Amino acid sequence: MPPAPEVPSPETLPPLREVIRRHGLDARRALGQHFLLDLNLTRRIARAAGPLDGRTVLEIGPGPGGLTRALLEAGASVVAIERDRRCLAALAELAAAYPGRLRLVEGDALEVDEAALIAGPVPVVANLPYNIATALLVKWLERLRLFDRLTLMFQKEVADRLAAAPGGKSYGRLSVMTQWRAEVTCLFEIAAQAFTPPPKVRSTVVQITPRPAPLAPADAASLSRVVAAAFGQRRKMLRTSLRGLGTKPETLLATAQVSPTARAEELDIAAFCRLANALDRLSALSAPRADA
Repeated sequence: MPPAPEVPSPETLPPLREVIRRHGLDARRALGQHFLLDLNLTRRIARAAGPLDGRTVLEIGPGPGGLTRALLEAGASVVAIERDRRCLAALAELAAAYPGRLRLVEGDALEVDEAALIAGPVPVVANLPYNIATALLVKWLERLRLFDRLTLMFQKEVADRLAAAPGGKSYGRLSVMTQWRAEVTCLFEIAAQAFTPPPKVRSTVVQITPRPAPLAPADAASLSRVVAAAFGQRRKMLRTSLRGLGTKPETLLATAQVSPTARAEELDIAAFCRLANALDRLSALSAPRADA
């Protein structure tokens, strides 16, 4: 009888470059793939996520499993969502080395229902595929109750937008909607040369910590409408950029105590929330009465 195949263990796992070669895992631009193979860097990301021993962690786009290895080494159990079917065999070897601690979910992270995969607030740690990173974060902002912190890698430009303060050109819709719900901290940058293949930009690891309550009271949908209108014409004064909201901009701005000559990038999040609340009040006053 042929000898039984050797069961992998953490100590016998092959180098990531060998895994990539053996499974033919060339990174695909269409999937936004840039593999991080430096285990010192992946371990640094895992450490940045805080104590993980005994925790369940959600990972997106594990690829050949570089960051996944670091999370498992740190004692986490990992739920990994991977769209690229080619990577599943390589990740299955990693799952065999850590029995019962790596659950593989084949699917598109933009479409997966995370609530069906995880119980209670869990950390998210991921080197996000560039082509879905922003859309995925926007999706998660609507369901932050599922997460206690998110340690994520973005293109530096996106990270700068997430953390931007009012007054700068990076400050925009993504800054407001993220910081309204969470605290954002840029932790450290990673050079393009650390990835295979190297992207054309630097990357930044960002920690996003959900707030117990939003920064200021506002309806999420109304705030999103106001912010989208304001930054949709960010070079124009608000008395012009807010015309599409169905309420006279001058009345809206006066109700919210915001200068009509201000521009979107000058407003802090509290001011945007006042505008959203004013929009709701004015819309309610102008709505036809049911008994009319």
